[in-house]
Amino acid sequence: MRLRAEQLHRHLQQQLLPVYLVSGDEPLQHNEACDAIRAAARAAGHDNREVLEAGPGFDWNSLLAEAASLSLFAEKKIIDLRIPNGKPGREGGKALSEYCAAPPQDTLLLLSLPKLDRAQQNSKWFKAIDGLGATIQVWPVEAAQLPQWIARRMQAAGLQPSDEAARLLAGRVEGNLLAAQQEIDKLLLLHGSGPIDAEQLASAVADSARYDVFELTDSALRGETARCLHILEGLRGEGVAAPVVLWALHREIAQLAGMAIDTTKGLSPEHAMSRARIWDRRKPLLRGALARLGPRQWLQLLDDCQQADAAAKGADPRDPWLLFEQIVSRLAA
Repeated sequence: MRLRAEQLHRHLQQQLLPVYLVSGDEPLQHNEACDAIRAAARAAGHDNREVLEAGPGFDWNSLLAEAASLSLFAEKKIIDLRIPNGKPGREGGKALSEYCAAPPQDTLLLLSLPKLDRAQQNSKWFKAIDGLGATIQVWPVEAAQLPQWIARRMQAAGLQPSDEAARLLAGRVEGNLLAAQQEIDKLLLLHGSGPIDAEQLASAVADSARYDVFELTDSALRGETARCLHILEGLRGEGVAAPVVLWALHREIAQLAGMAIDTTKGLSPEHAMSRARIWDRRKPLLRGALARLGPRQWLQLLDDCQQADAAAKGADPRDPWLLFEQIVSRLAA
């Protein structure tokens, strides 16, 4: 049985299955789903809990041994199995399939994993779990849906946010749902339940978006001009030194300029990226940037970096942060 995260609460009020699998990389919803399952199991008398972490070298026989063992007082129990890499491997898959073929009575198995790919979801062990129990995959909330998600969470906590307040908080946390929940809890402590507008929220909420120079360069390469300017504002507000920002920008631009020049010599973008030893997971990002800007534009960006360097060192009267804004805007094109 496959359940959406929002269906889990109602499901647990109606029944408790012998096995649950929760997967996904969004920590707040992942943790809440696991907490809800554990709470429902405790309410059903599963007072004993054993935590197993299937890291490197894990003996999968211990899962079957734990399933077969009985406590001194024959209590119902939870086996809390965590698979950090999401890949049980051949031995683990066999153990999980064997467990599901003959699940022990009075035992609930809860598996916690990161996001699973299609091959894992088509595996024999996953299908065995899905057939016996329930699988819940949690997903990040899309940017367009985040204000509505935040408004619902605030309302559930007893707050009555204006539309502007919900949008403001969504902009502050930038998809970090855990930070959003922390801010909602803080607002409840500061203001209590009831209406809250954007002005009240702005005075109470810290900017919890994770600003860093690597996200700045990646956003620029994705063409996200507005986000780049927002991150720059955050970096400056956090007191990040201008040379640190310049180092990240120059490093990326110099590398791309070299690859762009290679393409003028007859190399394909793929060959140029391989020659520069670009990681596979970054190739789509750089491929898009190379298609968007030509060699002359990359060289101009290098000149812009030199001017920003002079400004950061006091040799140029201009504000280096304004020059950074120009650089990321041109880089995002």
